[in-house]
Amino acid sequence: MRPKKRTILPKVLSVEEVRRLFGAISNTKHRCILKIIYGGGLRLSEVVNLRIADIHSDRLQIFVNGGKGKKDRYTTLSAKFLTELRQYFREYQPQHWLFEGQTGGQYSKRSVQAILRKAVDKSGVNPLCTVHTLRHSYATHLLESGVSLRHIQELLGHANSSTTEVYTHVSTAEKQGVISPLDRI
Repeated sequence: MRPKKRTILPKVLSVEEVRRLFGAISNTKHRCILKIIYGGGLRLSEVVNLRIADIHSDRLQIFVNGGKGKKDRYTTLSAKFLTELRQYFREYQPQHWLFEGQTGGQYSKRSVQAILRKAVDKSGVNPLCTVHTLRHSYATHLLESGVSLRHIQELLGHANSSTTEVYTHVSTAEKQGVISPLDRI
């Protein structure tokens, strides 16, 4: 017999907390980096590996080339965010990578983490928030808006459906409809 493995639920921000987080960032590039992570459910490594050619604005999709497990996939690109992304593109004029460092070349993972840390401190959202929390929030908010688990699994690039099912434990949409027996007394 083996001891039971502890189940750790993902940390998730509310829609309002995500809004406050983005509102705390004044730099266009920094805001676009965090918005594309949340808006597409991207991993940290996936966002720094995005090329300009991976943005399919006509289909409102982001192509994730060689994500975790060397798997390619398509995920969502927000139509509302696309105008902001175009503004970023005009302002910074990246050459190959969608987000490039100050001297060109790929943007570093550490820089993305620093951007988030600064935004978390400034906005006052959950201080335990990480870049991956934005991915968890994306999946949970999709589930709460009625998107099927199967579609979320595909968008996140999960091989196993049980990995995606953890978001049913975090989602509050149905739980808010449950009335405590104490309220009926």
